[in-house]
Amino acid sequence: MMLRRAALVLVLGLFCIAPVAEASAQQAARQPLLMEGRSALFQRVILRPGARLAERPDANAPAQPTPGFGVFYVYARQGSGADAWLEIGAAQDGRTQGWVRAERTIDWKQTMVLAFNNPAGRERAMFFREAETPRALWLNTRGGAAEATRLREAARANTEGPVIALEPENFIDITRQFYLLPIISAQRVENEAAQEARLLEVISAPAQPAPPPPADPDALRNYRGAVVFVVDTTISMGPYIERTREALKRVVDRIRDTAVRDNFRFGMVAFRDHMGGNPRLEYVTRMVSLPDLAEASDAILPRLSQLAEARESNEGFDEDSLAGIKLALDEVPWQQYGGRFVILITDAGARDAKDPRGQTQMGPEEMRQLAQSEAKQVAIYAIHLKTPEGRNNHARAERQYRELTRFGAAGELYYPINEGNLNQFGQTVDGLTDALLAQVAAAVGRPIAGIRAPQSAAERRLSEQAEIVGTAMRLSYLGRERQQTAPDVVRSFVLDQELNPADPRPERRPLDVRVLLTRNQLSDLATTLRNIIQAQAAARLSPESFFERVRAAAAATARDPRRMAEFQRLGGAFGEFLQDLPYQSQIMEFTQEEWNSMGAGRRTEIVNSLEAKLRLFEEFNRQPSLWVSFDGGRNPGEAMYPVPLDALP
Repeated sequence: MMLRRAALVLVLGLFCIAPVAEASAQQAARQPLLMEGRSALFQRVILRPGARLAERPDANAPAQPTPGFGVFYVYARQGSGADAWLEIGAAQDGRTQGWVRAERTIDWKQTMVLAFNNPAGRERAMFFREAETPRALWLNTRGGAAEATRLREAARANTEGPVIALEPENFIDITRQFYLLPIISAQRVENEAAQEARLLEVISAPAQPAPPPPADPDALRNYRGAVVFVVDTTISMGPYIERTREALKRVVDRIRDTAVRDNFRFGMVAFRDHMGGNPRLEYVTRMVSLPDLAEASDAILPRLSQLAEARESNEGFDEDSLAGIKLALDEVPWQQYGGRFVILITDAGARDAKDPRGQTQMGPEEMRQLAQSEAKQVAIYAIHLKTPEGRNNHARAERQYRELTRFGAAGELYYPINEGNLNQFGQTVDGLTDALLAQVAAAVGRPIAGIRAPQSAAERRLSEQAEIVGTAMRLSYLGRERQQTAPDVVRSFVLDQELNPADPRPERRPLDVRVLLTRNQLSDLATTLRNIIQAQAAARLSPESFFERVRAAAAATARDPRRMAEFQRLGGAFGEFLQDLPYQSQIMEFTQEEWNSMGAGRRTEIVNSLEAKLRLFEEFNRQPSLWVSFDGGRNPGEAMYPVPLDALP
């Protein structure tokens, strides 16, 4: 929602300006100017509104207007002061668009951007005209939250004040309606309670003007939900498999003769474990039934007979639940659904990135990031059966599934069943399916009779979490349907934390800091991870040779081998695009001495984590919907995706 007095109408067309002249062979061989002190990062600028492209660096030369907030590479600089000019191009391929006065540009020194988190369960972010207003609100631990509420209400009422714009009410899918929130500067602000936030100076630049609202005012009428059960079918799961069947039959029967039957579908994935040469385990994962809008809502019922416990025990207590999740993420046509839910049911921990028998070679954190990426937007629930047989496994499994199921303001969608109690399990499955069904029914305005109100504290918690998740799904759906764009803010200040200094919870953070990486850069990052993993394997018996092996591999694969010669910290093996970023890296500050002294177990743990990151990068690369081309698709390697900071090594 834009504020009346602060709205700036922009006709944005990033990288859509026709070149002033055709690129010559000489142009094609050119490269943009390098940033100072860098050997592989090029200078870029953001155009201010009113910038004009000229054929040559001359105030009297023919010039054409250009949309503001386009991002361009700098190929040449000429003149100084008020007479300084820049030659700019949309891509790194040597083709330039013309010359622009330097005063009409803003230097963009780091490719750091902001992305909105789903607004469900929190207040919308405010963009301020001056930095001092949000700084004072954060420092005021006693009255800051109340003042922030007053300012937000004034902004909603279009009252003139320090707030330039509000975050849109619906969620913006950055891969469908690409927007830029470039970070121009960042400061850390700490209040007297030692709570820290980042005060960010940003510019907003949607790639397209907002389209008109849809003709259909009832945008949620066609909202549909899919629940996919991912069920452990190892030898210990017999009673729980049968109880899951009963729950599914009950919920399908409940909606069979209601209007909601057209808005809800069910699917099921079965998983076991690494077969280890034992064919009697039959499979690692199996798609039992896909949720399919072309079929009736009860089409899943006859297929449930395929769900049976294994006849043989697997090796160890852990099982490959992450492989089951991955099959659901990969095979279900999630794009057909607004509500996207996976319910994991298991009595064991997961084979994660540290376990060579795990099929995905990813950990719970990486699987959660993949599920919640813009390409999927799936919420994962876990029902964990803490049976007596697995008492030595449960603490580790709980840590895994709490991480796997974190979902914004809803917290951890994790439900333990103590002692594997069958009645408690049945009540949890029934309550969860009812809660998700109620969310879809509420979204489409078709309530269902017979859904019992929550009674116990556990039931109320489940219902509250389902409401937050359901709201997040609806906001995402509306954002996609209405092609919601970021606010057209010229230049403003925003905090990356919710403006409630008395209760700053990370899960309610309105904005994520991301790094806009090209496919080439992500490829370089993946190559570096492989080099480190291979160097550690080769240097396992002689860790003192680890750095030399990393240096040699980095020099052999780097785009500029010269800078790889003498780095003293492991971060030197990575591309310059990761330098000076505001995040705590797990490994980049390690020196050779620190690597030698940490012990073999710790080194193995770090490398296993890097292998999980590598799998996640490969998944990002395989999702075409994540990548945005800024140069008309001329160079596929320059397509970009804003990678979350916590996905970096």
